[in-house]
Amino acid sequence: MLRAGVGHSISNNPRVAAEEATQIAMGQAGLRTAGGAICFATAAYGGAYPMMLNAVAAAAGTAEVAGCSSAGVIAGGREIESGHAIAVIVFGGDNLRGKRLFAPTLRGRPREVAAELAAAARPALGRNNLLCLFPDTYNADPSSLLDALASELPGVTIVGGGASEDGTIGETFQFCGDVVSNNSVAAMLLAGEFELNIGASIACTPLGRTHRVTAVRDNVILELDGRRAFDVFAEAAGALAADLHRAAAFVFAGIPLDPAAERLERGRFLVRNIVGASAEHGAIAIAHRCKVGDMIGLVLRNGERAREDLKVALEEMSGRGGRAALGLYFNCVSRGAGLYGMPDHDSAYIANYLGDLPLGGFFTGFEIGPLGPATAPLQYSGVLALICEPAS
Repeated sequence: MLRAGVGHSISNNPRVAAEEATQIAMGQAGLRTAGGAICFATAAYGGAYPMMLNAVAAAAGTAEVAGCSSAGVIAGGREIESGHAIAVIVFGGDNLRGKRLFAPTLRGRPREVAAELAAAARPALGRNNLLCLFPDTYNADPSSLLDALASELPGVTIVGGGASEDGTIGETFQFCGDVVSNNSVAAMLLAGEFELNIGASIACTPLGRTHRVTAVRDNVILELDGRRAFDVFAEAAGALAADLHRAAAFVFAGIPLDPAAERLERGRFLVRNIVGASAEHGAIAIAHRCKVGDMIGLVLRNGERAREDLKVALEEMSGRGGRAALGLYFNCVSRGAGLYGMPDHDSAYIANYLGDLPLGGFFTGFEIGPLGPATAPLQYSGVLALICEPAS
């Protein structure tokens, strides 16, 4: 039988917070000793991270602890987006075990880091495997890292998110055992007898049809459909185009998986930021490199779209898989109360569709989850991974 629990604390005392969150999780799981623990803690705890990890390990009775810093945590039906907060997820039972993984010096070394993680993971692989990945958002090349991991660990499902912070520090931290580092990757491998049920939702809605790239230089698009790219962007953005800084917070590029797609279809496109726009030069710059002939779209981030897409994803997930023993939720920092105008939004919808299951996670710098047939780095998304009892 799979056993799991999730606890959280908002105590200002880091040791008390870590112990309290872990004890709640252990009580919910009904475990005396956990097979592994995942920990997310906000930047308010700062230099106390090592002490907190030791307290989690002691209270959970396991050295297999991994996690990262976060702008906010998700646990117990709550989404705590500021101040002191820690979430602890514990799991165990006869058919579920954990293995902590770590690789330092992430920047510029995606293939080497993937090889190091894979070498550490292979001896612990089981019949079914879920690799939860927590890279340093500010130093990661997530696409290259995920491509390399797919080659190194074929058949292993990967989810997770980029470590985050509240904007006051300018760096993120990764946790593994009692090690706290940045410019690194921490991970937790869950292995054993279980089923996986994974889905993703996005907070962006397409603004019309896609457009053909007709002139581009590096990541700067000069023309779309033979017109100045800025003019196409301004038409799609409408009134937002009068304030480019505000427009960049709501309007993004949509990159279809099929470069020839005439429409952006749900679950079949990436969202990438527009990092520059110039009316004078008629160009836009995006965080993606296109080629002449590629199709791209423009999308708008809004709460209503996010809500509807989350409902569709949860309806799909509720219709498949066995009983969920644990839910892991990786939610973009641009979602939450700032997007919906209310707290705890996604957690409430997950509980409404999937029942009262242990659910834990954090607000991420980017998300790692399914896109079409592959795993990809996502933005403005929520990725939900359910670990379920195997079919009898």
